[in-house]
Amino acid sequence: MKQKEILLFGATGQIGRNLIRKLTKNNYKITAVTRNIHKAGYLLKTQANPGYLKLVELKNFDLEKIDELMKEASICINLIGILFENRRNHFKIIHTDLPDMLSKKAKKYKLEKFIHLSALGIEKALDSRYAQSKLEGEKKIINNFDKYFIFKPSIVYSVDDNFTTNFMSLLSILPIMPLYYEGKTKFSPIHVIDLVDIIYKVIESNKKNILLECVGPETFTFKEIIQILLKLIKKKRILISLPLPLAKISAKILQLFPKPLLTEDQLKMLKYNNCANSENTNNFDLDLKAFKKFEIEVEKYSYNWRTGGQFSNNNIKEMK
Repeated sequence: MKQKEILLFGATGQIGRNLIRKLTKNNYKITAVTRNIHKAGYLLKTQANPGYLKLVELKNFDLEKIDELMKEASICINLIGILFENRRNHFKIIHTDLPDMLSKKAKKYKLEKFIHLSALGIEKALDSRYAQSKLEGEKKIINNFDKYFIFKPSIVYSVDDNFTTNFMSLLSILPIMPLYYEGKTKFSPIHVIDLVDIIYKVIESNKKNILLECVGPETFTFKEIIQILLKLIKKKRILISLPLPLAKISAKILQLFPKPLLTEDQLKMLKYNNCANSENTNNFDLDLKAFKKFEIEVEKYSYNWRTGGQFSNNNIKEMK
């Protein structure tokens, strides 16, 4: 069997790194496209079996260079996404224009599959620029290429994430934790290993033309997630439901940081549940199960935020 060549955009994030490890261990060759080959090399070289990973530096999405790469690929995977905008990166360019261009080229060069990472819970969030750009990107792909597979994960977590680690950092120093929309927004977090396994099984299958919601085995409210994190890091904090006018003011301030803790657009997204929609297909419907339990997995690295760090007492007791 001919060894399949995978062209991967967005390799340096937590999903990309774990996916490279999974694919190269299973005889797939990866060409990872990056803006900074030196930074990517440091992050990625240890993730792949020798000879199975090639790094290509590409700035400003050089179309001729992308054509060259597409000609050699069997499958294209796009994991690129941003949570906030800045001078260099805009939602429309990253979430709409880029997948539009890549899916057109996937069709032009007759690739076997075009795999794209979108987001869960965006259908109703029409007041969010992030959600609008993601939805438009999905539509472009579906119109451009009939061998697509679009993944829509809930929160993806692991020791390398920007969710559990950021909140445990905040909870370890803040005496009060604000809850937006009373902390009632629901999430079905999925561990990065479960998500990568699902993507791998799809690559191995003959499936196509599927838009798939990817969720973990549990559903929590935002408040319940915060309570679990507090339990794991052995902290007691005051949880306060923040009125919407004050929440908007806090978002205006927090989005001014170089790496915003919260933006006005993200605040809008928090209004909407981030769990499986019964009207759409999810991974469990296709027998692509996610097994890892949120509290059990986060406990494995939560000691970093406890008093005493790795030398803290590991006997976690219920905090009331």
